[in-house]
Amino acid sequence: MDRGLIMGEPSMKPTSNRSNLRVYSSQRKNHQILVMETGGKRKKGSSGRKGGGPKKKPVSRSIKAGLQFPVGRIGRYLKKGRYSERVGSGAPVYLAAVLEYLAAEVLELAGNAARDNKKNRIIPRHVLLAVRNDEELGKLLAGVTIAHGGVLPNINPVLLPKKTDKPAKSPTKATKSPAKATKSPKKA
Repeated sequence: MDRGLIMGEPSMKPTSNRSNLRVYSSQRKNHQILVMETGGKRKKGSSGRKGGGPKKKPVSRSIKAGLQFPVGRIGRYLKKGRYSERVGSGAPVYLAAVLEYLAAEVLELAGNAARDNKKNRIIPRHVLLAVRNDEELGKLLAGVTIAHGGVLPNINPVLLPKKTDKPAKSPTKATKSPAKATKSPKKA
């Protein structure tokens, strides 16, 4: 098939033929026209892609980063929230990694608290016990109220019964009180 006839330029001649790239040039009314063509056949349905290989499966940014949390959704929330005019490409990945780490840490401690209470299911009480018993998480979530979490068990030592050093005296003899021992004479 003659390339010049397709383009409507009968005088187009190939100027270069390196491997898969062919460059055609033509002079027409003081204009030089360059047409570049790549070798290889295009498949139907390639939708603008070059090459005839099979279409690659799309890979999410979460999978690329090795995360469970959604990088794309977090990026969308960052843009939608108007925290800044521009959001870098690494910011949602970093934020997703931090959130995933914190969630894993809280869930691990809450799972331990549930196991200590002989339960198989984590409830808000276990989350509260996990967060409040951990120094760093307790500091991070100091102003947070967890619904149905309750409070940490704590009794002020002043309210506890006093411990005595001496053992309590046990009565050895049943002694009568002096008032009962001496009977007053009956008045006649």
